[in-house]
Amino acid sequence: MKTIRVLVVGGAGYIGSVTAAKLVEQGYQVSIFDNLSTGHIQAIPQTAAFYLGDLKDSDRINAVIAEVAPDIVFHFAALAEVGESMRNPTLYYRENVGNSINLFEACVANGVKKIIFSSTCTVYPATQTAITDESTLLPQNSYGETKLAVEKMLHWFQSAYGFRYAVLRK
Repeated sequence: MKTIRVLVVGGAGYIGSVTAAKLVEQGYQVSIFDNLSTGHIQAIPQTAAFYLGDLKDSDRINAVIAEVAPDIVFHFAALAEVGESMRNPTLYYRENVGNSINLFEACVANGVKKIIFSSTCTVYPATQTAITDESTLLPQNSYGETKLAVEKMLHWFQSAYGFRYAVLRK
């Protein structure tokens, strides 16, 4: 049976590192790509390969994906402070949307077709209490808007490039 290769982008952060540890436990071959701006090297599972880099650097992420040749990419890299996103939406669009474009372009260039994206519950209105997958999407802040923009981007990348993706809303 073939070992499944997984690249966890943002894998030194809390959610990424916990996911990476669970994937290692399940027998996946795990690689981590992170800039360590908010993540911690100590959080990375010891058996995971680590690649230091930033999604701003499209050449770097392209080279890492070419080397790792992942079957699946988990995308956890993002800025995630709602208040900061309202004070500096430009930063959030550049980091969360622009950097996702770099990642997805590298996936297309290297034949990666499976993406798992960590979104947010802030894509829903704050007043909505019972949330389901069919609930209205109406972000009330720049952070939620950037996450929803990436979700929509994945939809169109699926249509154009054959991506298969799942969105996690925490």
